[in-house]
Amino acid sequence: MAAEMQGVSKIEAGTIAAARTGTVEKDPYTVTLIPGDGIGPEVIDATVRILEATGLRFTWDTQEAGANVVPRYGTALPDEVVNAVIKNRLALKGPIATPVGGGFVSANVSLRKRLGLYANVRPARNLPGIVTPFKDIDIIVVRENSEDLYSGIEHVVVPGVVESLKIITEVASTRIARHAFEYARLNGRKKVTGVHKANIMKLSDGLFLECCRKVGREYPEIEYTEMIVDNCCMQLVTKPQQFDVMVMENLYGDIVSDLVSGLVGGLGVTGSANIGADAVVYEAVHGSAPDIAGKGLANPTAVLFSSVMMLRDLGETEAANRVENAVFEVFQEHKYITRDLGGTATTAEFVKAVIGAMR
Repeated sequence: MAAEMQGVSKIEAGTIAAARTGTVEKDPYTVTLIPGDGIGPEVIDATVRILEATGLRFTWDTQEAGANVVPRYGTALPDEVVNAVIKNRLALKGPIATPVGGGFVSANVSLRKRLGLYANVRPARNLPGIVTPFKDIDIIVVRENSEDLYSGIEHVVVPGVVESLKIITEVASTRIARHAFEYARLNGRKKVTGVHKANIMKLSDGLFLECCRKVGREYPEIEYTEMIVDNCCMQLVTKPQQFDVMVMENLYGDIVSDLVSGLVGGLGVTGSANIGADAVVYEAVHGSAPDIAGKGLANPTAVLFSSVMMLRDLGETEAANRVENAVFEVFQEHKYITRDLGGTATTAEFVKAVIGAMR
């Protein structure tokens, strides 16, 4: 196991180590594969082809989830999927669509809850050949995944009045703060910023800040700062270079992590890991794009970068670097990038170019 753990902390290192199917270094890794909806199967297949081109051995345990399985199972997240991730401890997941204002319960949120995936880690940095107004960005957003308004506790008080409860606990706040500081320490990061709205929500966000401050005192080598979430969003689009590792509650993390992705090119070029004590799910956070599904136009970069995070967490640093550098080379050349990035390449052409660059 490599000393640096890009997506997880020491707390979860045992989870990653246990994902090996054998005791010999060259034994295959068993990974639960969840293709998802829309373009999900296409970007997952593209990523699998590139991962297998590294020479590493994988056993893919493919599981169905998403809108297409609801008629058969009555849910977008069958028990078989959850059980497979629990067994294998690693999963690589494509996008799963969530209906707005009705329909089935979000499979993405359900998966995080049922597996106890309490930390969402979203890196964002400038990429070669991807032009944005923002330079020198290298930000890690660490989002608490298990509570806040996403607890889903809401009810109708009287007709026309709905109450939704925000749940913040000391246990969850301390756990996510420790994850952020441990990540910073293991990856040579210098600063952690706690993002909050404690000027208004003095008790809930106040508790979150108390936990961050307490944990921060255990890491004297790492600078700890705090910023109100609305000011944080303004600062991100005026001087994003000031941020290093950012830690925040669930709702703020959902919004800010997408904002940060937009600084470097969008959700299509940023990876993500959802981390728990017993399992890690690496996933694309972009939508399922049903309008281009099946047309060979999908950009697999987000899932691919998520898989790079997985390789690094497995200690396969050399393979991770080969994949990442190959994507950088293709981006820089700009000849075989997909249309969402301003190019004309198909998914297959992009994959072929990346594999060629790896060789």
